[in-house]
Amino acid sequence: MSGVLRAELLKIYSVRFTAWTLSLAAILAIGVSYLMGLNLRHNIADRSAEQLTRFDSLFAAFYSLTLAQLPLVVFGVLVVGSEISTGTIRAALAATPQRGTFYVGKVLAVALPVACLAIVTVPVAFTVAQLALGPHGMTLGDDGVLGAMAGSWIYLTLIVLFAAGFAMITGASTRAIGIMLPVFFLGSQGLGNVPYVREVAQYLPDQAGMVIMHVAGPQDDPAFAHSYGPWVGLGIVALWTTVALVGGWLVLRRRDV
Repeated sequence: MSGVLRAELLKIYSVRFTAWTLSLAAILAIGVSYLMGLNLRHNIADRSAEQLTRFDSLFAAFYSLTLAQLPLVVFGVLVVGSEISTGTIRAALAATPQRGTFYVGKVLAVALPVACLAIVTVPVAFTVAQLALGPHGMTLGDDGVLGAMAGSWIYLTLIVLFAAGFAMITGASTRAIGIMLPVFFLGSQGLGNVPYVREVAQYLPDQAGMVIMHVAGPQDDPAFAHSYGPWVGLGIVALWTTVALVGGWLVLRRRDV
């Protein structure tokens, strides 16, 4: 397994899209957090006392992660889908005939760089947002901060694994991206505003992620409230990820490459 993992990591780091997608994710996470903090600090003087009591500094810190997750999703899809669409998976399976070992190695190789990126990016995004907020910012010791940071880190790692599993199921990068981004990430924002449909759409992975990252809106407001909290939301994302990875394994096991 260690040899397979090293081989998969070598393949990932030898292609250009790895640097581009991971760098873009970090830039979006940190840059947008700072800009969001500045914007909220500028507008906070116009808020009423009631609005200030509902103000959540974590929104400024982690809203950027809803954008940063998109290049990470593309990364997860390309790692798996490009190998299938180009046919180079044949050589990989010839070198590693045990498909289960190959699949686990690829999954780990997808998760490791994103986990390492997120464990640095999430605290930095929080820090720059609080610096931009100035006196309205939070510290690591405030209630909910460490939990939100841990949840955000786990969410970003899980969502890229979900993308990798989904790409294995569809068997092509363009097909996977063409389905995932409009339906699971962009379209769900609109579905969340449709009465009755919203009750189902709130269980989509990105909607659960927004609860985890404290960017879903005030939970005491009917317009934003979800039927679950952050840790249940993390369980929902984990369930989506598990289904995608198991589905990817079942497809790979039967696929004639």
